[in-house]
Amino acid sequence: MKAASSRWATAFVSLIACIWVVPIVGVVVTSLRPVDEAILGWWTTSRFTLTLAAWRAVWTHYPLLEASWVTFKLAGMATVATMLLTPAAAYAFHFLRFPLRRTLLIIIVSAFVLPQQIVIIPLFRLWREWGLIDNMLSVLIPYVGLSFAWSIVVVKNFLEDFPRELIEAARIDGCGPLAVFGYVVLPNTLASISAIGILQFLWTWNSLLLPLLYLHSRIPLPVAFARIAGTYDANWNLRAAAAIITALVPLVIFIVFQRQFARGALGRSGSKE
Repeated sequence: MKAASSRWATAFVSLIACIWVVPIVGVVVTSLRPVDEAILGWWTTSRFTLTLAAWRAVWTHYPLLEASWVTFKLAGMATVATMLLTPAAAYAFHFLRFPLRRTLLIIIVSAFVLPQQIVIIPLFRLWREWGLIDNMLSVLIPYVGLSFAWSIVVVKNFLEDFPRELIEAARIDGCGPLAVFGYVVLPNTLASISAIGILQFLWTWNSLLLPLLYLHSRIPLPVAFARIAGTYDANWNLRAAAAIITALVPLVIFIVFQRQFARGALGRSGSKE
């Protein structure tokens, strides 16, 4: 009975996987067909021509190489800043006692339920007064600030099972709060830090709204992709090629670091292996 149920589960999961693969195949095939065939549907075979014209046109007429570099810098700096600041904040909220600790945590977490559209106009006025429009800081600061709403909660929940005996032993040995964080807590939270790093990188790499509003000369890939999608032109093959280029790096990042992501999501610092 177990073998039969296992076979049914394997067949069901395989079917779901095939269904998920179909759109990916459609995007790849669309990017390799001329526009007059692509608008008829990637599955049509009455006329079937394979060409790299869409890929050449995307790289020739749109600054995707520069946009890729801008996207990598934005996502990289935002990810590194989040990975450096979040563990310290989570440690302070979980282990230290200071005035208005719970109030500050509630204010930070409440940003998680607020949509980004709420902060667009206030930030635009602030950046215009400070001269930060079309500056990468106008996007980096909201990237890092908005990520605190969920990243601090992730690391703080990870610290729920952290053995407090280690903290007390470090304090008995003369370690202050910074030493306890640097030598005891931080090395044991690398799994959760890796998880938030992956999530932050994927989010900032695919972010469109803030760069579309605040950046004009140096634009990331999602903004370049939005410009490729013309209003009147049915350039489905160009859109498909640009979509593949945009999604390639996040896909590779997730495949390479999926084990660290799973450890960060399921691991506990106090567990014994």
